Amino acid sequence: MRGNLVELAVAVIIGTAFTAVVKAFTDMITDLIGKVGGVPDFSKTSFYGISVGAFVTAVLSFVLTAAVVYFLVVIPYNRVSARLKELEDQPKSAPAVTSEDLLTEIRDLLRQQAGSPTTGRVSDQR
Repeated sequence: MRGNLVELAVAVIIGTAFTAVVKAFTDMITDLIGKVGGVPDFSKTSFYGISVGAFVTAVLSFVLTAAVVYFLVVIPYNRVSARLKELEDQPKSAPAVTSEDLLTEIRDLLRQQAGSPTTGRVSDQR
């Protein structure tokens, strides 16, 4: 539970900071569209006397925010998730040999060379 809470807090903080980046990007794109379309400010745009400029600006901001989030968050996340799933689906390798296993094998080989039978017990030969 605590880990999820920390992840949520980090997401909120990053999301808040990311808002400024997306707003600046949206302003840049809006200015670019305004210069191409000949209307530098959409907020004063009206259609048959109905002021739709604020709505157009909000829709454009939403679309740009969704595009930025999709391309900078969703696609990389999906790629990483797919890669992790591939790694999980790979067959597990044999368990790693520990130093204790190696020492046991060496002990057994030395006992075989000396001609004594191998037992599972360690004897004190000091």
